[in-house]
Amino acid sequence: MQQKLSLYNTLTRKKEVFEPLHAPFVGMYVCGPTVYGEPHLGHARSAVTFDTLYRYLKHLNYKVRYVRNITDVGHLVNDADEGEDKIQKKALLEQLEPMEVVQHYTNIYHQDMALLNMLSPDIEPRASGHIIEQIEMIQEILDNGLAYVVNGSVYFDVPAYHKEYKYGKLSGRVIEDLLGNSRTLEGQEEKRSPLDFALWKKASPTHIMRWPSPWSDGFPGWHLECSAMSRKYLGTTFDIHGGGLDLMFPHHECEIAQSQASHNHTDAARYWVHNNMITVNGQKMGKSLGNFINLRELFEGNHELLTDKYSPMTIRFFILQAHYRSTLDFSNEALQAARKGYMKLMNGLRVLDKLQYPEEASTTPDEKLNEELLKLAQDCYRGLDDDLNTARTIASLFNLLKKINSLYVGQLALGALNRDTYDTIRNTYRELVQNVLGLKEEPTGDIENMLNLVLGFYKEAKETKAYDKVDAIRAELKKQGIVIKDLKTGIDWAYEE
Repeated sequence: MQQKLSLYNTLTRKKEVFEPLHAPFVGMYVCGPTVYGEPHLGHARSAVTFDTLYRYLKHLNYKVRYVRNITDVGHLVNDADEGEDKIQKKALLEQLEPMEVVQHYTNIYHQDMALLNMLSPDIEPRASGHIIEQIEMIQEILDNGLAYVVNGSVYFDVPAYHKEYKYGKLSGRVIEDLLGNSRTLEGQEEKRSPLDFALWKKASPTHIMRWPSPWSDGFPGWHLECSAMSRKYLGTTFDIHGGGLDLMFPHHECEIAQSQASHNHTDAARYWVHNNMITVNGQKMGKSLGNFINLRELFEGNHELLTDKYSPMTIRFFILQAHYRSTLDFSNEALQAARKGYMKLMNGLRVLDKLQYPEEASTTPDEKLNEELLKLAQDCYRGLDDDLNTARTIASLFNLLKKINSLYVGQLALGALNRDTYDTIRNTYRELVQNVLGLKEEPTGDIENMLNLVLGFYKEAKETKAYDKVDAIRAELKKQGIVIKDLKTGIDWAYEE
């Protein structure tokens, strides 16, 4: 069965068949986090979306180079060209070196992504490690007459660029409307136009994070970092650029402008893919509204909106059960429903482990049943092929699972299947659940409590002199590397040394 993937391209406003520039190679760049705080549900949605796309591309036998950056400098408060660097602000508050802040939150981000079963990107560049590449790109834009220097800072000339290219082609913003709605903000008097944005900022005397450049000791603009890093690792034109919908304007719009205005003269990526936002009980998620939820709060259940803690795989399923371009509304009830859905898929894997194709299958297979099962298996791929619609794929997997369960309990005759049909439904279910959707079985229950329960049975067996049970319990626990200790003060266990 040959899959043909289509993706919605924000740049063209339509779904397009995915055709890589240099098949079977695929280059994908995704905007990663600015590491000044703990990862939250919004970070998880973007990461799960593009992790799933990465997994599916690999499933389709593409050789993918997945680049996801770490922003560790240049991202100022309010995403503006003035004010404090978000990381420097945190560093001053906590009396740390900025790179201590970066490392601390990068470590937490990696830990949380691992819990969510993300595949690591192939390259994870940091903005601070690519200052040379950024300076080179700024010089190209200056050489092409689409940037200017003022007091040691370099600004991109949006009106001059717009005369030759179209600023707003990604977001659909109209430059005349933007100019009409803009106002001159304090500290932006250096700009020729309020739409201009910084490529390089001269550092103030109190600014810690600074590098030498031909124009001043300073730091790069936030938008520039992704343009320089994507070009370095994927070339002047690559296949997919991903990120959250909140980054479409101005961040991704400015990336395209920088790429066109440099010596690239391209839109950087051919397919621009954006995941939608998360709302909380119908409201936009934000710290000011008090509904901001970190991943650790979800995992531990210590947030006022939660009645329980939710495992990483429950969170991953919750994100996957909505199409990535639709708004995903968070609520405690939605997470409880997601937990049930996730458990249902995991039970399906357990059933498959127990399902055995009979040694003597029917000589007259049920052709209608075989045809039905093969169609259900094929349907599982239709959602993924149609703009990575994981919600539709999960619904198809549940339909397939109903038949698998019927085969397991004997309502349908396993022997009526062709061997190829049997293998297809098993492989489709397992491959999509585990390797494409990235869902895995999590340990359930508390090991300590389970052991205490077993020790209770052991104690009861000793008291009733059921020594065969005593020996059986000891032997089974010993296989697991656990030894029982009969003490004067009671019964305990220890790891076998």
